[in-house]
Amino acid sequence: MKTITIEGQLRTGFGKSASRQLRSQDMVPGVIYGGSAEINFYAPTAAFKNFVYTPSFQIAEVVLDGKTYRTILKDLQFDKVDDKLIHIDLLELVEDKKVIADIPVKFVGTSKGVKDGGKLVTKMKSLKIKTYPKYLKEQIEVAIDNLELNGNIRVEDVKEPNYEILNSPRIPVASVVLTRQLKQEEATAPAGAAKPAAAAAAPAAAKPAAKK
Repeated sequence: MKTITIEGQLRTGFGKSASRQLRSQDMVPGVIYGGSAEINFYAPTAAFKNFVYTPSFQIAEVVLDGKTYRTILKDLQFDKVDDKLIHIDLLELVEDKKVIADIPVKFVGTSKGVKDGGKLVTKMKSLKIKTYPKYLKEQIEVAIDNLELNGNIRVEDVKEPNYEILNSPRIPVASVVLTRQLKQEEATAPAGAAKPAAAAAAPAAAKPAAKK
């Protein structure tokens, strides 16, 4: 599991004025939730770059006053004008306490539908899960080898040990759709001809018996 270290300071001043002063010094105020108490802190904007601006799921070890807090991302706030990070919320990992996190999905294999000329369409890039911290990992692998043309893999089809997946079960995670070329081939195919993608599986038409 990829882990980065963020060194910061405990906050002593609060309120909008104190927050504006921190931001003017290129600092980002934040809060760590989930532990025995909420921890208010701040750290340099640059310290969050590799944690915030990435699609990867990571653990941040926040070092404050000699103590290290293992955390994951909970929420972010950006300035509406310049899109600069202005606040961060983190969730402390407590071993015997389940956490909710968004874990990226990685599709593995090559689907049957793609081999038949279809196109893989990703519907969801991550899944919201609930689990204990020891089971957190960088990604959820979803096999797509059996995904056929016009088929879907739905949330309910994803089986991951030790994870409770919180997304709606019927939402598609990935689909294989007809490409424009296949649609054109089907549209121009003679009446009664087998569709290109299904030709291999279509039974041969029975010939009429010859008249004596």
